[in-house]
Amino acid sequence: MSEAPTKIVVDCSTGETQIIPLTAEEITEREAMAVAYAAEKAAEAEAKAAADALKASARAKLIAGTPLTEAEAAVLVI
Repeated sequence: MSEAPTKIVVDCSTGETQIIPLTAEEITEREAMAVAYAAEKAAEAEAKAAADALKASARAKLIAGTPLTEAEAAVLVI
């Protein structure tokens, strides 16, 4: 059986530290934040992969002497 997640609360005026179990609402909020973070990171990785693909295509076209698309030219100018 796993332990319930906890939080540490520190009273800076006294230095007292308390370890308090998270409420169901706090657990739900943290899980939602983790899902949102994972989705954001996946979107960032997808955008980077798309930009990298455009750069590779643009480089290949430059070497071959083929005209670039506007998107390829834009990604090289950044």
